[in-house]
Amino acid sequence: MPDFETRLSRAKFRAWHRGTREADFMIGGFYDRYHAAWDDNALNWFEALLDEDDVDVMAWALQTETPPEKFAGSQMELLQKLDYVSL
Repeated sequence: MPDFETRLSRAKFRAWHRGTREADFMIGGFYDRYHAAWDDNALNWFEALLDEDDVDVMAWALQTETPPEKFAGSQMELLQKLDYVSL
């Protein structure tokens, strides 16, 4: 298994290369703002989030859909604040 720093690097790339500008800003911006404080559990959560469809992640972040239980919690609440997105 890759070490923590390698996983962070991969997560950053995946976060900023989602396929749409909106998803890049939302998911990549979230990564940039919070990754420095992540532990292994937080990174596991984010890696799982990256496996989800952008449409779903964006709906959860915008609170137009309820996120699955596995994504509920403090990190989802931070994602929903959207205070990390700069335009």
